[in-house]
Amino acid sequence: MKQDYVAHHLLCRPGDVGAYVLLPGDPGRAQLLASRLEEPRYIASNREFSTYTGMLDDEPVTVTSTGIGGPSTAIAVEELIDLGAHTFVRVGTAGGMQASVAPGHFVVAQAAVRDEGTSHQYVPDVFPAVASPTVVMALHDAARQFGVPHHVGIVHSKDSFYGQKRPETMPISAYLVQRWETWRQAGVLASEMEAAALFVVAGIRGRRAGAVLKIMSNRARPGPRPSSLDDLADLAIAGMRLVLQADRAEQVQGADLREIGSSRGLPPSRASRRAARARVQ
Repeated sequence: MKQDYVAHHLLCRPGDVGAYVLLPGDPGRAQLLASRLEEPRYIASNREFSTYTGMLDDEPVTVTSTGIGGPSTAIAVEELIDLGAHTFVRVGTAGGMQASVAPGHFVVAQAAVRDEGTSHQYVPDVFPAVASPTVVMALHDAARQFGVPHHVGIVHSKDSFYGQKRPETMPISAYLVQRWETWRQAGVLASEMEAAALFVVAGIRGRRAGAVLKIMSNRARPGPRPSSLDDLADLAIAGMRLVLQADRAEQVQGADLREIGSSRGLPPSRASRRAARARVQ
């Protein structure tokens, strides 16, 4: 890649982003996450995309906001991959679908129902949207270490927030209600708007992705809406730290990270990490 390359939407350049990326939706949450990194540096903002890069355990880690929904998420992930990123964690909020998933609980997504449009511009309907086992295990382990109420399973990704929030107002209300009940009876844990696109784009590009979500509401189990996302940010950072540790353990053992799918996606050597840190500073 030419050094004068500038990502079309993110406005980032080669050397601006790390191989490991946290993906909040809200640009304001990007600041929340970046503040938990060492030596965070503002990179760029354009539209819904705000990017920061800092250090986590001597590794450059980037935070980029995706905005709401699959289209902007796919744009961010495509451009971050072009810039060298290989591991993504969505850090977001969701609505619970099961009575056991209360406001304030966390969900680690293993896979996503592709009830959105973006991923269908990439692969046929029968292609699954699945998270990387390495990332899922790291986020699950972090939640257990924190001792927070959490669930691991399938989430629902949609395009219309209000189609789910108040389906009775829509001309296809019966269809929306029936589909919601189908997903609920199938054991889907929560509904959000970005995971399916993230998992599909990362998967077909040979990269890794996962998602950790905080439940903000649940019609099946009403409760007070959480007032803070600090614990979500802390959990995401802890999960990414465990991914880093797992990758370094694999490197020490001389094993390939087969999930990533190509040598371009392998975690950088210690020398390249030092070079990246110098760029950040």
